[in-house]
Amino acid sequence: MFIFVLKYLRHHWIYALIIGYFGIAIGLHLFADIHILIPCVWKAISGYNCPGCGLTHAFIALLQLRWQEAWLENPLIYLIVPVLIALTLRDFIRFWRLESR
Repeated sequence: MFIFVLKYLRHHWIYALIIGYFGIAIGLHLFADIHILIPCVWKAISGYNCPGCGLTHAFIALLQLRWQEAWLENPLIYLIVPVLIALTLRDFIRFWRLESR
């Protein structure tokens, strides 16, 4: 199974890059208090929050099982995470079926 996941990530290399970057950035944020996350371009230019502002902080709060803090950062996290998981699983299952033939 692990080898199949590696095949999937090699085939979808952009997923591997995104997962790798956010994995390293969130790990550094949680364990070493080093912040290398990408700032919100919309907020930097306009000064106003965009609908996605706070999603990374909400995701970090979810990883730490702080449900209320995640909700306060951005309630969309409870919609986006399940949708992204479902879409990724659907794509992985399709990949599995095509490679298993």
